Order: sequence, then C-alpha cells, then structure tokens
Amino acid sequence: MIHGNMAVGVNGDELMVRVGKDAHDEAEALPGARAFDKSGRPMNGWISVAPEGFASESDFGAWIDRGVAFADSLPPK
Repeated sequence: MIHGNMAVGVNGDELMVRVGKDAHDEAEALPGARAFDKSGRPMNGWISVAPEGFASESDFGAWIDRGVAFADSLPPK
C-alpha cells in the first residue's frame, strides 16, 4: 500500500500488480503476465504475474517498481 492505495499483492503463488489502465497492455505483454481475473471478469489496470515472470531479482524488482510508481501517482486515500 502506498498512501492507502494498493500497489502490489500476492494471490496464491502469483504477484498481483496494479499498473493502471494506460500501462496495462504493455505490462500484459511481458513474460508470465496476464490480466488479473479473480471472478471471471479481467480487471483492466491490474496484472497477475506467474512465478516465471519474476524469477530473477531484477524482474521481481521491476514488477514491484511498476506497482509502487502507479500507486504513488494516485491521490492519498
């Protein structure tokens, strides 16, 4: 959480990363990434990342940075 806004989380063995609608398509094209879908309705702006997408420390850090940057751009809650 950044200023009360969700940045990243864990869903099972996957990362859940909030990237925003503008960055969604670019993020979804990355290895291991897909639209976050918890209830049969994909959420635009949220990405699920399978373990192979964050296997290296640099890939993991890049996903965390994406989520933090987006959440930091939002007004505090």
